[in-house]
Amino acid sequence: LVDELQRRGLEPTIITYSALISACQKAGQWEKALEIFDELQQRGLEPEIITYSALISACQKAGQWEKALELFDELRHRRLEPDIITYNTLISACEK
Repeated sequence: LVDELQRRGLEPTIITYSALISACQKAGQWEKALEIFDELQQRGLEPEIITYSALISACQKAGQWEKALELFDELRHRRLEPDIITYNTLISACEK
């Protein structure tokens, strides 16, 4: 999808990538969500809290609570402020 956007002369934004990660979460594709997350960083984009929340949610849905905690630590290291969605998703990840 990202390649298709670029072929059409459109440059994907952090919103584009966050939406893709969210779609992966809904499809149960947590590993693909991680790949997309890596790609956006390789392209020089900075993840936002919504990006991390979607990624943590993808891990939560897949039962990957350790990865969810790792991502939470990473977002705090980047000095991003977790919101209620982030905290709720992280709690859900740890209760499974």
